[in-house]
Amino acid sequence: MCRPLGSRADRSTEGLYSLYVTVAIRRRCGEGRDLIPRLIQLVQSFGRQRVLLIGDLILDRYIYGDAERISPEAPVVVLRKEHDEERVGGAGSVAANMRELGLDVVCVGAVGLDDAGHRIRALLEAQRIGTRGLVALGDRPTTTKTRFVGLAQHRHRQQLIRVDDEVTRPFSESDSARVIQMAVAAIKDVAAVCLEDYDKGLLSESLCQKVIAAAKTAGKPVLVDPARLSDYSKYRGATLLTPNRAEFQLASGCRDTSVDTLLVSAHAVIEKYGLGGLLVTVDRDGAILAERGKKAVCIPTRPRAVYDNTGAGDAVLAMLAAAVVAGATWEEAARLTNVAGGLEVEKFGCVPITREEVIADLRLSSRAGTGKIRTADELTSELSLRRSRGETVVFTNGCYDLLHAGHVRFLEQCKALGNIVVVGLNSDASVRAQNKAKDRPIVPQEYRAEVIAALQTVDYVVLFDEPTPLSLIEKIRPEVLVKGEDWKDRGVVGREFVESRGGKVVLLPLVEDLSTTNLIERIRAGARR
Repeated sequence: MCRPLGSRADRSTEGLYSLYVTVAIRRRCGEGRDLIPRLIQLVQSFGRQRVLLIGDLILDRYIYGDAERISPEAPVVVLRKEHDEERVGGAGSVAANMRELGLDVVCVGAVGLDDAGHRIRALLEAQRIGTRGLVALGDRPTTTKTRFVGLAQHRHRQQLIRVDDEVTRPFSESDSARVIQMAVAAIKDVAAVCLEDYDKGLLSESLCQKVIAAAKTAGKPVLVDPARLSDYSKYRGATLLTPNRAEFQLASGCRDTSVDTLLVSAHAVIEKYGLGGLLVTVDRDGAILAERGKKAVCIPTRPRAVYDNTGAGDAVLAMLAAAVVAGATWEEAARLTNVAGGLEVEKFGCVPITREEVIADLRLSSRAGTGKIRTADELTSELSLRRSRGETVVFTNGCYDLLHAGHVRFLEQCKALGNIVVVGLNSDASVRAQNKAKDRPIVPQEYRAEVIAALQTVDYVVLFDEPTPLSLIEKIRPEVLVKGEDWKDRGVVGREFVESRGGKVVLLPLVEDLSTTNLIERIRAGARR
């Protein structure tokens, strides 16, 4: 028999709190948000599983400079060089992402007998990626893409031109045989096989089919990031392909790239090429997951500030592999690839996505799963991610024993000073250490934290046990430290640290005759009367 909500048996603080949490979570959880704790657990479990990666290696060179004028010789921008850098693109970018996610990578590919080939080997080895599987070819240069990048509007990097040095004809039979031999021999020692195809001549139909057949015999999944091709015959029998929207339209021949059209077309491609499934990345719409024998579904993603699409496919394949070998379902893996691809397009160039960034983004995307109350360690990576988006962290601290209008106004003013307000909350032990009174705090720390977290102006609440918040401030690293102006002559804890990093300390006015101590005294006086 159900008792009414107001019945005596349901009035305990614990019971009401439990009911409140359940209702709040149900209301605030959107589609897929209830999976976030599971997704975080999966990413945290990524370990040193070994994956075989076969694909085209590219040396990405970036030349950065100021683009401030037009040449008097021709109507072109003059780039005044500031610095340059080199990264490994193509399959090398996938390998770098895999390493950041915790995987061991066996990389099989080819480079030329040139300086660019030596640079690729050195860059991979610096990232602890083995190079014994790289074949050196004398009949072609190492594929190199040189990008000239200017500063747009004195703020944003903008690619001006790209120069490619490459040969894309198929490999000779002898060179292909060498690569196939190394790839097939490595399959027995890995948990999954990945093919990264940039259509540079390495991944011929013969190589792909022999690798897929060997992997099937060994019971290993084959994950493929396909090239922009109209015919997927060379990937026949693969476990899963990850084309983007435009690539899938080309291969399927569908009339448009709307999600509805792609959903209808997916199974025809699966049947035609004997695939286990497809994961079609559809940028702002998320991803379409189609498994053999199951209805195709669209897995949405949240909106992103797209800066550069370069490397998104690489991040998706790396995350897919990491998730699959960690035991994720295809849907869980697809949701994680949405996060990885989304984080990548917010960066310039091919920059590996870390586990910490993925976890931070998952926590950021759904407060229902994690709430505002965090530990300092949980919050560190999340704040780093938000800073990279240009957000400012404001920190303040206090006991907040009895929340009153003065607190509310103070926190509203804190919010006006930045984007993110972090409140350091004295734990019960920390309050007692301040010798306020024998019965302080009046309200236990878990309830104080809950009340503060309910305020719209507060983004995060972190409990601390120490007498002062200095250690917490050093972990949070706020750009703005805020205290009441009653601290003017007492010395603000953390001032030196914050100012040493270029931050500032702000002292805000307090509401007269309104404090927790005064409220408690008035309550006690009333009780005595």
